[in-house]
Amino acid sequence: MAFNQERFDKLIQKLEAFANKQPHLYKLHVAVLATLGYAYILLVLTVTLTLLVGIVFSMLNAQSISNKSLTGLLFLLTLAFVLLRSLWVSFPPPTGLPLQSKDVPNLYCLINEISSKLKAPEFHHILLTNDFNAAVVQIPRLGLLGWQQNYLIVGLPLMLALPPEQFRAVLAHELGHLSGNHSRFSGWIYRQRETWYRILKGLQQSGHDLSLLIFQLFLIWYIPFFNAYSFVLARMDEYEADRCAVDLTGEQNTAKALISLEVKSRFLERYFWSSIYKQIQTEIEPPKMTYMDMRQALSQRLHQEITSTYLSEALTEKTNNADTHPCLTDRLKALGYIADTQKKLAIFAPIEISAAEEFLGDKLESFIDYFSQNWREKIATPWRQKYAEFQKSIATLKDLNHKSQKQQLTLEEASQRAFLTLELEGEEAVIPLLQEIIHHDAYHASANYLLGQILLKKQDATGIEYIEKAIEQDSSIVIGGCQIICYFLKNQGKNNEAKSYQERAENYHKLILKAQKERSSLKKNDKFHHHNLSEIEVNKLRQQLSHYPQIITAYLVQKNLQYFPEKPLYVLAVKRGFSFWEGSRIYEADSSKLVNSLLEENELPGNVFIFILNSSFILNSNLNMDKKLKRIPNSMIYQKKGKK
Repeated sequence: MAFNQERFDKLIQKLEAFANKQPHLYKLHVAVLATLGYAYILLVLTVTLTLLVGIVFSMLNAQSISNKSLTGLLFLLTLAFVLLRSLWVSFPPPTGLPLQSKDVPNLYCLINEISSKLKAPEFHHILLTNDFNAAVVQIPRLGLLGWQQNYLIVGLPLMLALPPEQFRAVLAHELGHLSGNHSRFSGWIYRQRETWYRILKGLQQSGHDLSLLIFQLFLIWYIPFFNAYSFVLARMDEYEADRCAVDLTGEQNTAKALISLEVKSRFLERYFWSSIYKQIQTEIEPPKMTYMDMRQALSQRLHQEITSTYLSEALTEKTNNADTHPCLTDRLKALGYIADTQKKLAIFAPIEISAAEEFLGDKLESFIDYFSQNWREKIATPWRQKYAEFQKSIATLKDLNHKSQKQQLTLEEASQRAFLTLELEGEEAVIPLLQEIIHHDAYHASANYLLGQILLKKQDATGIEYIEKAIEQDSSIVIGGCQIICYFLKNQGKNNEAKSYQERAENYHKLILKAQKERSSLKKNDKFHHHNLSEIEVNKLRQQLSHYPQIITAYLVQKNLQYFPEKPLYVLAVKRGFSFWEGSRIYEADSSKLVNSLLEENELPGNVFIFILNSSFILNSNLNMDKKLKRIPNSMIYQKKGKK
């Protein structure tokens, strides 16, 4: 049972209503569904072992052992081994810098205190990473049977960004995922989701036809359904983990921590790292003490305009089904936290003592050196390459600026000059260049789109007109353009106008999903027409196909489309040779490799759907593709010499 996004969203909506109305019954349903997976495995193994015992018993009581009995015994032993091996899944441990209690005693004291109050299990490993995050990870040593190894992962940037009381709230939230019966149950359910996906992947990669046949059909139905059911539980668990943080650190500290995480993650990504990477323009080597610079930047009061923008973004986001985490507004509402914008902005006062200074103590300097050096070593080669590219861009821009003083640039040259100016000199410098391009070509898509974005950032509503012009010319930017305009209008307090753009983006997204579905498969009632490619393009494709000795015949057509017919879908059907010595599974596997090879190794004319015309799936699906293709004039574009 595969779920598309629309069907998944509807199911989540129903399950959320069910969970809110009858939470205990909902959890019981999830538990039963989780147990069903184990029951199926137990049933398969029981049947296998029963047959195995039966054969052994009959052999012991028989006067002579027949070849059929030996064959059956060997088959069942092999099957039992393959099944058990397929179900033995391993989880790679998380990576990071291991922390010892003797080196960071304050951090260990904090973790032990929170663990004790929340009755959370002991952590076997505590890792320090370069992520702006904290997480709890449980790795089952025995796969489905459990025996967890607990990891606590804390990010150095996170500890640099938060004062001690807010960091304590973050840790309380993470440890809250392991606290109490409900959370442990939720953690177990989460691990089952991961385990089932690993089992299916392992079966698909194992090459054992029989185990794949026995388990795959069940898992293809079971995993998406179980994922949807457990998704709602995972979201409920986020709210409960927030309540654990409130119980230990208070509503104010928990709310402030949530707000800080949203704003400072944006600050690091968009401002801090952006300023670091801008140095590529002038420095051939990456900076040596990046994390020391990060420490200084995060300890200071963030610029109010930047902070206000990031906070507004975070508060306007809505909870969606792409992530189990609720949005910031919903989490603050669940905590009962009420504060005006000024009080929320006051959270970002200078940090006197960061969590890193409080809990990492004297080791902080060495950790900063370690991560700075580690980052520098990883980035050194791409940094030098990018530096060389920038020098080339600087030279190109210089030549274009010099040329523009003597003669009018072509539209292509003017566009290149504008985008290089944006990259090297910023948004203010590129505005007159974009206006000049639009003066010569009023509907230049990229120039209108970029100028519109810049103007809206400057709170200039005329940017909407430019983005609308760009959307008219390039349908690929409809969703992005509508979202940019929607965000601008919301900030202007024009919620009704913003809603219309949001609906426009959502409706267009639905059309894209329908178009993707239409282009992802072939159906019995599909219609096709001539490919409409030039002879030069067909000859090029014909030559590429000749490099595959297994291809006997190839047909090329266009599929009739309901959605976005202006963007053609080419259908390439190839008939391949079949060796007497090939088994059906080997034949199908080789056919799949051939399709992948054709897609990856050749220059194809746009969006192409490729399939093997004489594969068992096509032959058994009653599509009559062979007859349909032959009826279309000039659809056969390739035939191997000597084959008719």
